[in-house]
Amino acid sequence: MVQLSVHDLSFMFGLLGNIVSFIVFLAPVPTFYKIYKRNSSKGFQVIPYLVALSSAGLLLYYVYLKKNAYLIVSINGFGCVIELASKSQIFTGWLMLLIVGALGMVMLFSYVFAKCSERVMIVGWICAVIHVAVFAAPLSIMRQVIRTKSVEFMPFTLSLFLTLCATMWFFYGFFKDFYIEVSHQ
Repeated sequence: MVQLSVHDLSFMFGLLGNIVSFIVFLAPVPTFYKIYKRNSSKGFQVIPYLVALSSAGLLLYYVYLKKNAYLIVSINGFGCVIELASKSQIFTGWLMLLIVGALGMVMLFSYVFAKCSERVMIVGWICAVIHVAVFAAPLSIMRQVIRTKSVEFMPFTLSLFLTLCATMWFFYGFFKDFYIEVSHQ
């Protein structure tokens, strides 16, 4: 029987996490297309996309501080590109300013008020809190699903892939990164 090392397991779950996250980031493409065709975002909530962009950007900063977390860089870089590509249809200028401002504040405060060794911990905890919000953000749509008695705005496949995504990243974190593990419990 082949025994896998902790490094092998973290790489395997990180790779699976990247694959599932890739699907999750692409899941809203039909929604973006509907919004583009209608030229209106009426009925679609912006919160999940806003939180996803914030989380991906913050995780890129976390990885910059942490170093050597290439699997997190690759998927969150892709996530930022996808979320920014949807910007013209989903995000208004002030929401983009809010995201950039919030990320800038985290960066500024972590550099001004924390020593090098503390930055990873502080930003890691902020990432954990924001990442929990990523997986909770689709719950904001539940009110609309209940009110309209339609799951059009909360597809089953997205819910399934978010669950798979959280599972893969939890195990990656379990084997390699405490803050990633905490954010996916």
